[in-house]
Amino acid sequence: MPNLSKNEVQVEESELYLKYSFTVDEGQEPLRVDKYLVNKIERASRNKLQEAIDQKHVMVDGKAVKSNYKVKPRNYIEVLVDKEPNELEVLPQDIPLDVIYEDRDLMIINKEAGMVVHPGFGNQSGTLLNALAFILDKKATHRGKRPWLVHRIDKNTSGLIVIAKNDEAMAHLSKQFKDHTIERTYQALVWGSLKQSEGTLSSIIGRDKYDRKKYVVLSEDEDRGKHAITHYKVLEDFLYTSLVECKLETGRTHQIRVHMKHLGHPLFSDDHYGGNRILKGVVFSKYKQFVDNCFSLMPRQGLHAKSLGFVHPSTNEFIQFESELPHDMQTVVEKWRNAAITYGF
Repeated sequence: MPNLSKNEVQVEESELYLKYSFTVDEGQEPLRVDKYLVNKIERASRNKLQEAIDQKHVMVDGKAVKSNYKVKPRNYIEVLVDKEPNELEVLPQDIPLDVIYEDRDLMIINKEAGMVVHPGFGNQSGTLLNALAFILDKKATHRGKRPWLVHRIDKNTSGLIVIAKNDEAMAHLSKQFKDHTIERTYQALVWGSLKQSEGTLSSIIGRDKYDRKKYVVLSEDEDRGKHAITHYKVLEDFLYTSLVECKLETGRTHQIRVHMKHLGHPLFSDDHYGGNRILKGVVFSKYKQFVDNCFSLMPRQGLHAKSLGFVHPSTNEFIQFESELPHDMQTVVEKWRNAAITYGF
């Protein structure tokens, strides 16, 4: 254990993270480690510190601790905190991307399922930002600059994402996301037939206490989580599954996946939220074979970021972009559309 003086916080920096280490003061009263760290480490956000705890990157006297651990005088604490994506020295990599629009301020990417958006622990290469860094380095006006990540979509969600290419565009687009004026439409393949053809889901979403990698709808009296609003409309009803359009007012982590599960209709093939098993249908063996085939064709959640609209940072004109369902999701949707005729379900 290093001999650090009172209140001294030692900071080490790597390409992907910041490491903080310090010794708790002699007079410290017992306090939950999550609350203690928020007050102690000014440079790290509450969310980043909670992520570090969840990932077992907060060590007290050499052992990983949970949020409810209470710090004691002379505890030696080490914390690894992910850098924000735009703080990272991103390694340029020649990875093909579907760039559907680009100008001096921004790029619109149609991301394929399976691609991680930004580097982090366990994903240091092969990400969207690695690919963008390579593209920008080939352009004289952008060489050495790094793209700004305005928002994110999950690794196994496909579809549209906007990238800012300068500080001004980043500030302009970030404000639109904060003010909920960005128009985002997703298409989701979900289990079952919805009772109402359209509706709005408004709730508080936060981490699951029992599985920190998942998110759940919380009760109003819980003092945690963030407000989330999703508007949905059924586009097609396939009896045992449905194709649903979802419009986001907010952009919480896993928002559509959590809201649809809460509604009783998990996303088809979503292994994180229970959609990767048969939830609706018949007991015939050929039905099971049909569903298993669909899982094999699309081994990820049936979710696609289909449209994206916003005010352009320079022209102040509203612009909108659309993308078609990718081949895997389109194939599975077609199979469900034709299932009643082909298989007689």
